[in-house]
Amino acid sequence: MPSFKSLSDHSGWPQDVGILAMEVYFPAEYVEQEELEAFDGVSQGKYTIGLGQTKMGFCSDREDINSLCLTVLSRLMERTGVGYENIGRLEVGTETIIDKSKSVKSCLMQLFEESGNTDVEGIDTTNACYGGTAALINAINWVESSSWDGRYAVVVAGDIAVYATGAARPTGGAGAVAMLVGPHAPLIMERGLRGSHMCHVYDFYKPDLSSEYPTVDGKLSIQCYLSALDACYQTFSRKAAAKEPSSPPISLKEMDAVIFHSPFCKLVQKSLARLAFNDFLNCPPDQVAAQYPGLEAFREKKLEDTYFDRDVEKAFMTYSQDLFLMKTKPSLLIATQVGNMYTPSVFGGLASFISCNSLESLAGRRVVLFSYGSGLAATMFSLRISQDVGPDSSLTQLVASLENLQQRLDLRLKVSPSEFADAMKLREDTHHKASYNPVGNIDRLFPGTWYLVRVDEMHRRQYERRPLVGVHAGPGSTAVTVPMKEASLPTTESTQSRCFGGIGDYQHGDGHDKTKARDSAVLVCWSGRKCQHYIS
Repeated sequence: MPSFKSLSDHSGWPQDVGILAMEVYFPAEYVEQEELEAFDGVSQGKYTIGLGQTKMGFCSDREDINSLCLTVLSRLMERTGVGYENIGRLEVGTETIIDKSKSVKSCLMQLFEESGNTDVEGIDTTNACYGGTAALINAINWVESSSWDGRYAVVVAGDIAVYATGAARPTGGAGAVAMLVGPHAPLIMERGLRGSHMCHVYDFYKPDLSSEYPTVDGKLSIQCYLSALDACYQTFSRKAAAKEPSSPPISLKEMDAVIFHSPFCKLVQKSLARLAFNDFLNCPPDQVAAQYPGLEAFREKKLEDTYFDRDVEKAFMTYSQDLFLMKTKPSLLIATQVGNMYTPSVFGGLASFISCNSLESLAGRRVVLFSYGSGLAATMFSLRISQDVGPDSSLTQLVASLENLQQRLDLRLKVSPSEFADAMKLREDTHHKASYNPVGNIDRLFPGTWYLVRVDEMHRRQYERRPLVGVHAGPGSTAVTVPMKEASLPTTESTQSRCFGGIGDYQHGDGHDKTKARDSAVLVCWSGRKCQHYIS
């Protein structure tokens, strides 16, 4: 990590402000969407093909929005080795509200107590799935402003997406992403190049504060998403042309990756096709036949008339298939296997894209992201990836920290649809209940996970953390040792050793030598690299 006292360049602006490091957290349990199709009595492929989802992560009553954010922030700080005293701003983006007054950010401040740092700006930002993006923009603006005191900013986006029994339930999910923000970043926010679209609409909202479930107008929500995408793309393109007048007009050809907020993965593929349709309509008439052969018949179509035009949708999904496979599909690793994480969704897509590409192929690329939150608020923005691929560069460290996301996903525990349904019913019955003692199995949580211990009669929530096992000191981090006997091992069938945020943990499956698995000295870190661990 660069020094937290990094200074600005001669123009007075801090240099290359953006995302320095990322941490991703998803729950340790999931349900197979194919099995859920059979359980729900719907046609085969309705969730897996129609929605493009394979698995859905979910939380037991042991996890809430505070615990998710505590977990992901703890892991980010432990892995990077940045001291809490070096954080000057912390902002949380979430729509998972468990208190109408007290912020999630204030709960996270308990992690700062040992450092003595209470001078930390920022609170929670809420507007459906857009809050994480608003928090990131605020963090970037803070670093680039006269308010910046030289310290890092941290953005945490987290949510638990749950729906009532019915057609929307398989579009749920849960997770959190934490991002360290500052100058000299490997993922640089392009200054002055954002296109936003805000308007008043009731497509998805949560007016019943006694329930976790939203009120959804499904068709309107799709229309709002696509219309916001059109508007943001047009504004983004106009600003890009003004900023770079000598460059070719912005189109999918000029983007190395396009990452979308993912309510469900099939909508993401349709959205890339939508951008291709925008490019087609903007193409000079004399170039249409050459660049879009066979599509000339759609030239008279208007954007606002085609939100549900199946002919347009099919034609441009076919046209953009190769672009989708290259520039967008790698970003769907988490979305496909975890589901819609709400505010972290687009950043989970960014982490997935990094995880699925090599260091060399990422260097110097431009990544365009589209963030959408119902109600509605949307922004398209871009990141430039650093070209520094040296062994000690921040880009190298970032890529290494995310390169084994698939292995981490594989370590989760699959549960049956009936057990998933029981977990959802328990959450529904106990939502905002006080006093309440959660009953979820703590041993199923990943090591290092914060969890809810109890809610007292005054609705005060108490949290504890599952022990971390073993020790690993990454670059710039402090070694932590926790006796093996203090932690019970999760009941999964994997023999893969695992390391969370640089802290090791061992697990075993039935029929395997438990002692040998536990005492193995070589682990695969969450950083994706093999590392040596000392086991106490």
